[in-house]
Amino acid sequence: MRNRLFSMLLALCLLFCLPLPVRAAGLDVPAPSAILMDAATGTILWEKNDHERLAPASVTKIMTLLLVLEALDAGRIGWDDTVITSSAAAAKGGSQVYLEVGEQMALKEMLKCVVVSSANDCATALAEHVAGSESAFVELMNQRAGELGLADTHFVNCTGLDDGPDAAEHLTSAHDLAVISRELLRHDEIRDYTTIWMDTVRNGQFGLSNTNKLVRFYSGTTGLKTGYTSAAGHCLSATALRDGIELIAVVLHCASSTDRFESAKALLDYGFANWRLFTPNAAENGAVPVTLGLTHEITPVLADPSPILIEKGMSPQQRIELDASVTAPVEAGQQLGTLYVTAGDKTLAALPLVAPEAVPRLTWWQLTCQLLRAVCLCK
Repeated sequence: MRNRLFSMLLALCLLFCLPLPVRAAGLDVPAPSAILMDAATGTILWEKNDHERLAPASVTKIMTLLLVLEALDAGRIGWDDTVITSSAAAAKGGSQVYLEVGEQMALKEMLKCVVVSSANDCATALAEHVAGSESAFVELMNQRAGELGLADTHFVNCTGLDDGPDAAEHLTSAHDLAVISRELLRHDEIRDYTTIWMDTVRNGQFGLSNTNKLVRFYSGTTGLKTGYTSAAGHCLSATALRDGIELIAVVLHCASSTDRFESAKALLDYGFANWRLFTPNAAENGAVPVTLGLTHEITPVLADPSPILIEKGMSPQQRIELDASVTAPVEAGQQLGTLYVTAGDKTLAALPLVAPEAVPRLTWWQLTCQLLRAVCLCK
C-alpha cells in the first residue's frame, strides 16, 4: 500500500513537472577533478578532488593573463605597446597564430589571440614583453602563486605545453585555478576578450574562433579558458554571470571535450539553481554615543556593503549589536558593532559595522568651554 501511494505521488510530481531542488550530494559530473566557486566571495559551493595536483594544459594561461594585466595596471607595460616576436616565441608549437621572428603586433591583438585562440606563440611573446624572458616570467608566475597561497601549484612555462624536460613538474589543482580565475576576474578588461566568439587579427587576414564553446552556447558566460594536451586531458575554467552572481567552474583531466563542457555546465547550473544574493541593510541600525567627542554620536555603516551569497529557499533575518558607547577619538573604519544575518539557528554572516568617518577628541579648551556653557545654562 505504501509503495503504491509513493508511486502515485511520484507520478503526480512528474505529471505537473514539480521542480525538485538539486542538492550537492546528488550532483555528479564526469570530470575527475572539479570545483565550483562564487567569484565575489570565494565561497566554495561544490568540490570533487579539487586539491589533486594535475597538469592544467592551457588553463595555465589564466596566470599568464593575470600577470600581463597586473603589469598593465602597474604601468610597467602599456595598452598601446607593440610586441616584437622573438625566435623563442615563434618556435612555440600547439595552438598558435604563426608569428614570424621579428613580427610586430599590437599588445591588444596579442592578448586577444591568447584569450580567444589560446595562442602559445603570443603568450610567450607577452611573457617576454613583461619580464624579458619566459624563464623570468615563470618565476613571477610562481611568486604570484605563493602570494595567493596556492600550495598545489608549480609552473615551469607560461603556456601549459607538455614540452621540455621538466614538463612533468608543471602542476596545479582545480582549487588553485579557481583562485587564479577569481583574481583575473577582478580586471574588468579581461571580459572584453573572454566573451569574444569570433574575431580577426592582422587587419582581418587571420581569423580567431573561441575555444570556449560556452561563450556561444551557455547563457551568461563571461569566460574563461580551455586547455588540452595528451597528458592533461581536456580542461576548462568556465565563468558565467546570472542575476548578479558570477560563478567559476573548473574541471580538469576530462576524457573528452564534451565531458569538460558538460561538467562545467552541470556545475554552473547547480550554482545558479541553488544560490542567490542577499543584500544586508544597515540603514536603521541606530547610533552609538561618543564620549568626549566633537560629535555626541555616530551612526555606523557596513564595512562591506556587498551582497552575500545564500541558499535559495532561506528566509534570512538580521540582528544588529552595537557598542553601548565609544570614547573619542574614533578612527574612520573603527568597528562599532556587528550585523548578523541568520536563518533559523544558523548564522550566515557576521558583518562588521564601522565608523564612516573619524570623530576627533575634544581638546581641554573645548571641553572647558562646554562645561562653562553648561553651567551658564543651568543658571
